[in-house]
Amino acid sequence: MITSHIYCGITMDKFTVLSMFITFVTSNDVLKFIPHDKSTQNTKPIQWTPPGFCNGLDCPPFIVGNETDEYQERFYAQSTWVSTELLGIDYDKAQYKMFMKLFKYIEGGNKKKMKIAMTCPVTTRIIPGQGAACKSNFTMSFFIAGKVKNPPGPSEDDVRLRPQPALHVYVRSFGGYVHHFDEWREEAEKLIAALEKDGREFEREYYYTAGYNAPFQLFNRHNEIWFIAK
Repeated sequence: MITSHIYCGITMDKFTVLSMFITFVTSNDVLKFIPHDKSTQNTKPIQWTPPGFCNGLDCPPFIVGNETDEYQERFYAQSTWVSTELLGIDYDKAQYKMFMKLFKYIEGGNKKKMKIAMTCPVTTRIIPGQGAACKSNFTMSFFIAGKVKNPPGPSEDDVRLRPQPALHVYVRSFGGYVHHFDEWREEAEKLIAALEKDGREFEREYYYTAGYNAPFQLFNRHNEIWFIAK
């Protein structure tokens, strides 16, 4: 019987988890990137140190704007991601299929056969379908660290490198394992309510889930919901 694990809501066998673990423990360099303060138009560089929930992995640089008990306002520097897209009804099944495509890319399944260290978070943009039986549009992405110069092109047509312009986002963080999509949706609804209460303008047609932890991390797990600010 094959033992399975959950990574960001994705079920996978123990051999995949072992490969992920090797990737994780060999990717512990601190990102040496200094973003600019976009919120104040200050062009003076700000030294950025990845927060603890990045677990020593490379993650996209950001600075924090306003912060409440319900959410945090972040300004992300421009970055590069590798992404894949899928239409489906079941979030968990879509997650698994997309994750494996992207994991294959960083494991050397690219045009340079180059291995790329795992980063965090794993984000999934969700454009909800209209109605219970309608397919939603899912786009999963892995962050490509700035130290990866000239990242290789994907070998598969449905995987692509994507430059991401600077982002202004509202983020709700919460802990624990996320076992079902309903838990993500409930947190998204809480963030919507908090933003509406504060009169914040944001994109309502889609939102992001973001997971930061490997399956074997039992404590101090960190999950996020993102809405893009208007």
